[in-house]
Amino acid sequence: MIHGPAPRRRRRRLALVPLALVLWVVLEVAVLIAVGRWIGFWPTLLLVIALSALGAWLLRREGRRTWQALRTALRSGQMPSREIADAVLVFVGGVLLTLPGFVSAVVGLVFVLPLTRPVARIGLEALVARRLLAAGMSVAPGEARVRRTRDRPGNDGDVVEGEIVDD
Repeated sequence: MIHGPAPRRRRRRLALVPLALVLWVVLEVAVLIAVGRWIGFWPTLLLVIALSALGAWLLRREGRRTWQALRTALRSGQMPSREIADAVLVFVGGVLLTLPGFVSAVVGLVFVLPLTRPVARIGLEALVARRLLAAGMSVAPGEARVRRTRDRPGNDGDVVEGEIVDD
């Protein structure tokens, strides 16, 4: 059994998740009410529906592009870290865009749009790096190398060999 500060911190963070979700919903409702008072009920409803439809369309379009970039990176033997981060951001952004609400739509657009996604990717990379450092791992850029080999007998191209370089 693990004792010490790390499990307690984790439990505290997990306890904050329901509170964060409640605050998010309260914020969404407050913004919806404010926009509804400003432009009226029906225009607000139409805007929310239009944003959800836009989210579904963007999720499909950008998801397809991101998946293609991921496949291309894997075929070329590159480590697809950027493509994986983009795939995560597009998925989360698309889900946020399909939810009713203006705050989730703005965050979703930042995650999905190709012009703003690099900013979100930097934030995601910082979050992952912080989590890895907190877990005691150190992974520097270039430490992991992946290459696809097709020259071996019996290799039909479905095998990806990897090598972790430990200094």
